[in-house]
Amino acid sequence: MSTTTIPRAGDSAADSAQGPILTAAMTPSFSPLYQQIKGLILNGLRLGEWKPGELIPSETDLARRFHVSQGTVRKAIDELAADNLVVRRQGRGTFVATHAEQQMQFRFLRLVPDHGSPGSEGPARREIIECRRTRASAEVARALALRSGDAVWQVRRVLSFAGTPTILEDIWLPAAPFKGLTAERLANYQGPMYALFETEFNVRMVRAEEKIRAESAVDGRDVLLNTKHGAPLLSVERIAYTYKDQAMELRRGYYRTDTHHYRNNLS
Repeated sequence: MSTTTIPRAGDSAADSAQGPILTAAMTPSFSPLYQQIKGLILNGLRLGEWKPGELIPSETDLARRFHVSQGTVRKAIDELAADNLVVRRQGRGTFVATHAEQQMQFRFLRLVPDHGSPGSEGPARREIIECRRTRASAEVARALALRSGDAVWQVRRVLSFAGTPTILEDIWLPAAPFKGLTAERLANYQGPMYALFETEFNVRMVRAEEKIRAESAVDGRDVLLNTKHGAPLLSVERIAYTYKDQAMELRRGYYRTDTHHYRNNLS
């Protein structure tokens, strides 16, 4: 593959002297050099060169690999860390972020007990109601960028905290990346569901978008959540994405809020 020299606008003299050699197909010339390096590292993450929880090469090694200064690599990694894609550990290096880590387990779960903090109630007890292969409805297909009728996995589960059913979730996943998914695999895995996706299916959820609205405990939700028929619920619809903004999950959660509340930090 042919190579191209990246424009130096805004980058250090050291980078200019070293002359980065990056493939033109992978590095748009109009973006700053550190953004291009970020994109190359991100591509390595997406392709599984460094898996969740693994140590990535040092800044020095990456600078040598991409023919740029260490400062440019550091700036790229700073952005990846800010995006929660990698984690810096003092004296140990930089690791690919993983949902198996305690501090990451509640990144996408914003339901907090009224008296306590995330995780203070201990791990949730999970009950898998169903896990079946089906065809995507038009709505599900649109959310997951599939065609209507494409194969998807549909999962329903209940999460209980301190013995009380608190969250009912309906989940849809594209079938191909999750080949071999079963209710038994979901039930037997001891960590978070997103950690299971990482370790067994090589799918890492890196960001999500949510829509929140008020719903009622009807259509069997009251039974599964052991609450009064028509009781108020918080409905949270989430689309989770892996690298390159590829939609990998549609999740609709129904939350009891009589002992919990939804909390988010805005900045």
